[in-house]
Amino acid sequence: MSNIPDYINLSYDFNIQGYVIIRNFFSQPEIHHITSCVEPIYQQWLKENRDALIRDELINMHSLTHPKYFQDNCLDRIKFFELIASPKLTNLVENIFDQGIIFHNTQLFFNSHNKSKSPYWHRDLQYSSIDDTIQKKEQKNLCLLHIRIPLVAEKGIELIPETHQRWDSELEKNVRFQLNGHTNSEDLPGTVLIELNVGDILIFDAQMIHRGNYRLNKVRKALDLCVAKQHPLTKIFLDKDLLPNNEEIAFIRNNQWYQY
Repeated sequence: MSNIPDYINLSYDFNIQGYVIIRNFFSQPEIHHITSCVEPIYQQWLKENRDALIRDELINMHSLTHPKYFQDNCLDRIKFFELIASPKLTNLVENIFDQGIIFHNTQLFFNSHNKSKSPYWHRDLQYSSIDDTIQKKEQKNLCLLHIRIPLVAEKGIELIPETHQRWDSELEKNVRFQLNGHTNSEDLPGTVLIELNVGDILIFDAQMIHRGNYRLNKVRKALDLCVAKQHPLTKIFLDKDLLPNNEEIAFIRNNQWYQY
């Protein structure tokens, strides 16, 4: 049986529902390698942010490619960029979404220190300065993707299919913005709870309505790669500190995600 992904059906499924799951995409050695790169960064972040982790009930960290995590060995940063944009992954993404994908950021998701913290529904850009009416207008012109790589098995995220192609119902709007007595943690109709094993990956539209689900997992650790196609609305979110510089790009063998 061929291990080549069915790109046509993956592209079709994404266009219809806003997400795709590729089972057994990474081998155990590949996941071990990813984990060995992520864990030292995570431990350094924990050391610096333990108080905030508890006080603010944090569920993720971001900016794993920041130079401060690689001060002892700058070559490790180049290796990390290469790992993020491995040919195996870039080929998959570009066969589904065509060319023009660029790297934006990384996030690592984990459980809140507060075991009773409620998951909350959102679209990623609602936490930006971009007005919701503009987001709605540009929704079909945006390609903002999360590539989730679970480092431990998880039932870690809930999605509302097709909300990458349409805007909120009245109920969804009230829940997302906590209007008219609603809270952003209450259940919504039509949701799908995604279960991933180690080696699987999930690609979903960051602007579809979604929420993390950390109550179902005793341990949660998932690396998200945030990639996108260039758009005037999202260009302002590119942080040069998180991107390879020109000298580093020259040493990254598969560097198309870093060409701006």
